[in-house]
Amino acid sequence: MTLNIQYVHMATSEAMNTYVNEKLGKLANKYEWIIGAEVHFEVQHDPKGKGKICKMELSAPGPRIFATSNEENYENAVKKTIKDLEKQLKKRKETFSHH
Repeated sequence: MTLNIQYVHMATSEAMNTYVNEKLGKLANKYEWIIGAEVHFEVQHDPKGKGKICKMELSAPGPRIFATSNEENYENAVKKTIKDLEKQLKKRKETFSHH
């Protein structure tokens, strides 16, 4: 699986690269047919205290799978985004097994 991580209007974080690599690696082991992943980190000024945005797009057979989340920190944003992606991957896997 190819992984591309981009930081929009913020500094690159080696710790976040490692964290995302680890989390997406587990997902890739579970769903071998994932081809690649695009990850974007952004920061928005949010009066509610959130504003750490993580967007992920997975390349897999069929339409691309996309999820995004806005949390207080990037670790929570990554967890929530991956949880949303996993729901979509489970649905996609079910459609594979019926054909």
